[in-house]
Amino acid sequence: MMMTEKMQEAMPVLQSPLSESAAIVVTGLRNAGKSSLINTLFERDVSIVSPVPGTTTDPVSRKMELPGWGPVAFVDTAGIDDEGELGEKRREKTEARLASAAAYIFVTPGHRGVAGEEKKLLERLIASGKPLVIAVTHGDQPNHGEKQQWLDGLVAGGCKMVRVDNTSRSGGSELRRLLSALADRAEFESGPLDGLVREGDHLLLVVPIDLAAPRGRLIQPQVETIRDALDRDCRVTVVKERELYEAYRSFREPPRLVITDSQVFSKAAADIDPDQALTSFSILFARKKGELASLVRGLRALERFKRGGRVFVMEACSHHRGADDIASVKIPRLFARLVTPDARFQTVRQLPEDLSPEDLVIHCAGCMMTGNAMRHRLQTIEARGVPVTNYGLFLAWANGLLPRAINMLPEFPILYPAGGLPGIGSGKILPR
Repeated sequence: MMMTEKMQEAMPVLQSPLSESAAIVVTGLRNAGKSSLINTLFERDVSIVSPVPGTTTDPVSRKMELPGWGPVAFVDTAGIDDEGELGEKRREKTEARLASAAAYIFVTPGHRGVAGEEKKLLERLIASGKPLVIAVTHGDQPNHGEKQQWLDGLVAGGCKMVRVDNTSRSGGSELRRLLSALADRAEFESGPLDGLVREGDHLLLVVPIDLAAPRGRLIQPQVETIRDALDRDCRVTVVKERELYEAYRSFREPPRLVITDSQVFSKAAADIDPDQALTSFSILFARKKGELASLVRGLRALERFKRGGRVFVMEACSHHRGADDIASVKIPRLFARLVTPDARFQTVRQLPEDLSPEDLVIHCAGCMMTGNAMRHRLQTIEARGVPVTNYGLFLAWANGLLPRAINMLPEFPILYPAGGLPGIGSGKILPR
């Protein structure tokens, strides 16, 4: 059957989520041509452009499949030289995107002299060691003499550079080619099952379908884990929690690993053999994002948590909260029973300005953030002296499933040294 243009437009487009798309941040001064460069890369108008400085306010992401990289998100940012109180807020958002980037496109207008802010920014980008391409815009005009001398020195030093004319949209294909050639220098996230399974292994996934489950689909950690298992040629059985008991006993041999939603840790553990390897999607994603060690360390805060202290339950995405929401209901309820009944809970999606070392952060799995973004957030929290753990680890502790929930991980001896961690693992009320 011939498919009409309207039929094609009506079909759903299957795209990788932003959390699985490497972020390539486009940065430079105001009016350097960053937004126009995004349009050149995509060969169509996807970003708003204007000669007025400061047109780009919040970072804007546009997705593309790039050879060597796979799914990427080009992130258009505000100028690093933005001014005023509002400009400072824009620069803060730009800095956050720079910290969590997988690669950079440094945009500099060829027809203008070299600005001090440009030099400082580029030095930082080069020092990061991440893939970098310099895009020289206004290619329809001759380069400024000072700028040309500066650029020649950068190229001699090994920087990759392309000349771009955003008016005619020339140079976009060369820029994409240069970025593709640098893909082997990028750091990519591992899969959630990296180092845990082999070809032919059988995995049993416990996937509750409750009021919070999105209608018609699975949540991101479940989808990614299934796909990773299939990519590794594993067999996968997926059950609801009420089907687990019978399903588990129907197998001739126990599965290599049982992976459950953290919210049903207790039931999953009760329905399988006590020596069966068991973990959760949340724990696997904490490991995937690269900060599991700091999240395990954060559990120590449970034994010294002060009465009346603040707990920030932090989410990475917006969603509707149901009557038995994990962040605003389940975790506070368990915390009150097992740690202290008078903790002050706040559910947040960004770091509070008054966060202090006396507080505790319990973070979600971060499935809607890139690994770089998640690591930057956790490092920012730890740098302020604030302990941080995540949903899966807290719920494993609360259900008495530590160290069991992490002892199958290759890095377990480092995560959980001999003798365990003080006060951690029992799921019982801690001594005060």
